[in-house]
Amino acid sequence: MSVEHWIKRFLPRGLYGRAALILIVPVVTIQLVVSSVFLQRHFEDVAEQLSTALSLDLNLILRTWDTEGEAAAREMADALSIRIGAPRFDGGVSRYFYDISGITVVDVLESSIPGLVGIDLRSNQSQVQLLVDRGQGAPVAFTTARRRASSPAPHQLLVIMVATGILMTMVAYLFLRNQLRPIRRLAGAAEAFGKGRSVDYHPSGATEVRSAGHAFLDMRARIEGHMEQRTLMLSGVSHDLRTPLTRMRLALGMMDDGPERDELTGDVEEMEALLNTFLDFVRGEALDDPELCDIVRLATQVVEKSRRGGRTVTFDPPKMSEPVLVRPMAIKRALVNLASNALRYGNTARVSVVFEDRSLRLSVEDDGPGIPAARRAEALRPFIRLDEARNQNKGSGVGLGLAIADDIARRHGGTLTLGDSAALGGLKAEISLPR
Repeated sequence: MSVEHWIKRFLPRGLYGRAALILIVPVVTIQLVVSSVFLQRHFEDVAEQLSTALSLDLNLILRTWDTEGEAAAREMADALSIRIGAPRFDGGVSRYFYDISGITVVDVLESSIPGLVGIDLRSNQSQVQLLVDRGQGAPVAFTTARRRASSPAPHQLLVIMVATGILMTMVAYLFLRNQLRPIRRLAGAAEAFGKGRSVDYHPSGATEVRSAGHAFLDMRARIEGHMEQRTLMLSGVSHDLRTPLTRMRLALGMMDDGPERDELTGDVEEMEALLNTFLDFVRGEALDDPELCDIVRLATQVVEKSRRGGRTVTFDPPKMSEPVLVRPMAIKRALVNLASNALRYGNTARVSVVFEDRSLRLSVEDDGPGIPAARRAEALRPFIRLDEARNQNKGSGVGLGLAIADDIARRHGGTLTLGDSAALGGLKAEISLPR
């Protein structure tokens, strides 16, 4: 796996997540760079200068102690705002790990004050306590304000930077959400149209998004016009073809009984069946409107209808059921076609319904010869009859049953897949629909 593919695995997949990442990464980078540079260049320099000045004052007090005595040293310490008292800690260096400027304070004081045996920056963060061994008895403790050694509030900058970064991130989040909302609305309208639903949509947002929205509306209008025109054309074709077929039926009804009449009657019936099947295929989008439907009840009706004539059809109901937004007549027609195919080429069929988190699966299995895996994609094409793969002696057709079911599944935003039935050993046709 290349580095590029490895990085893509951890990046957000959605446009919103990627845009948010584009905004957050520069903000965090700027925060880190400014913090490191400013703290190192400013606070460290300030702490070094102040600590150096404090060390000079302490050295002056120590020299005065050695030359003029303790009283003069205490008087000078009071003048320099440094308190001399008894030791309150045993020595060593004591500071919090996040006290960045304290590192510089400790380094400067240890290198500048002879006899320094202890620095306490932790007991009282507003003070600096120093322990100096003068070589004459117990060490002496010196206490002064922390601002004498470093900047009084070095962490205020970090707090301000973090708060400002959070505030700007929230502002960018609100702005980004408003910019991406029109894109989500466009995606929702396109997804709904792909499932056979036409939702109300008005282009909004940036110029590019508006252009994409208008292009989608134009495309949807052209597709809907094409579908309507095709439906009207097919209605005319249906009328024109049914009229001569009716005349042929009347003519056959006036003929004497005999083999020729029976043969012609069968041809007329087959022509009507072909016409009805063809019309069912090409006008699938004009069946009905989407509505909440009880899929289990619909599948039960298909199973009961398929059992007529003594056929063996079993139904495997789901463990849970809830209404699904579909075109009921279209889904019913798809199941009827799949069940008819299963009973045409097999002796037993089984219908099952399975509800998943975000999808619905409708399966029809049979115990027939099945379809080879290499020819399953071909079997979904219109007017394709796999004579060598299916037992044609069981019935006749025009090769539109699976094509109609596949077309209905696609109009609902789903798919029709063909596979092997593990339970019955024949073909398994499964419609998967999004919920």
